[in-house]
Amino acid sequence: MAEKRDYYEILGVSRDASEAELKKAYRKLAVKYHPDQNPGDNGAVEKFKEISEAYEVLSDPQKKAQYDQFGHAAFSQGGAGSEFYGQGFDMGDLGDIFGSMFGFGGFGGSTRRNGPRRGNDINVNIQLSFEEAAFGCTKEISVSIYDECETCHGTGAKPGTYAETCPKCNGTGQERVVQQSLFGSVASVRTCSQCHGTGKIIKEPCGTCHGTGKVKKIKKYEVNIPKGIDNGQTIRLANKGEIGENGGGYGDLLVTVYVQADRIFKRKGFDVYCDVPITFVQASLGDEITIKTIDGEQKYTIKPGTQPETVVTLRGVGIPNLRNPKVRGNQIVTLKVKIPTDLSERQKELLRQFYNEAPNSQESKSTSEEKKSFSAKMKDLFKE
Repeated sequence: MAEKRDYYEILGVSRDASEAELKKAYRKLAVKYHPDQNPGDNGAVEKFKEISEAYEVLSDPQKKAQYDQFGHAAFSQGGAGSEFYGQGFDMGDLGDIFGSMFGFGGFGGSTRRNGPRRGNDINVNIQLSFEEAAFGCTKEISVSIYDECETCHGTGAKPGTYAETCPKCNGTGQERVVQQSLFGSVASVRTCSQCHGTGKIIKEPCGTCHGTGKVKKIKKYEVNIPKGIDNGQTIRLANKGEIGENGGGYGDLLVTVYVQADRIFKRKGFDVYCDVPITFVQASLGDEITIKTIDGEQKYTIKPGTQPETVVTLRGVGIPNLRNPKVRGNQIVTLKVKIPTDLSERQKELLRQFYNEAPNSQESKSTSEEKKSFSAKMKDLFKE
């Protein structure tokens, strides 16, 4: 048998030729020696085979590395390393063993690639106000998803025709390829090159979906927002996502909630926090004030002598519990004492009197009417 020519020599390229240079050289020679261009020329046929073999090896990085190291011996029967692994060793056999034991074909065993596959989940975001999140609501959303083509009913074939079983893979969606390597013959399983893994051949594709069996659609859904949902939480709408493959079920629609910040309230768990400003006169003498809650306004009586940053708890007017809406959190109110910055001379004088008046001094022994008059003046002068 004549010695094989060097693959680089056959393609007319150097050993450091790039992938693009290899492809360009192969195309040029393939056009020149293609059998259709040279009918009856056996020499051209042999040349074409030689060119194709050279390009197949040099265009594959792994094969090229083996060829550069061992030359043609890397792909010959009994080549380097074959004595350790045995000629004809089939990696697919190992995949079948693992597949039968554990239910998967990790080495390219007989697992069907075109079996039923669940559709993709779809993620959408919606914004809610603070009150909508607290008390729940209903929101309508629109999503763009892939769904079954109504023209071909998901077959991908033109109405009146049908998809045929792929003759190359017999409907499995996979083909087994045997290659010569440094270690002898190695069989591997890959996606069928004819049906691209579907297991079917569509000769007359549907004009609507172009053979895919599915089309983009805009769908509208009503989403029921439960009471007490919090920022970043997700609502799952089962089977409202995209259609699956080969009879697989629909995916889910995942709606993530983002709650807008409120001007007054802040949420921690199921409790609501807020600050309420009061004057120092109200803090000193006491008063009845109105506090805003998420349910509306609520009256509250400030005790005389209330200190700054006093915390008040209004029970049962917080966020409804997500698991049990009948149970609610509390509202935590911090009383913020406001110090006036634009006092009149009269107000300042009254404050000086207050400051200079010792609890046990003679000046403090005024009548109850005088005390009442002073309190009234203070309230009038420092009211908001």
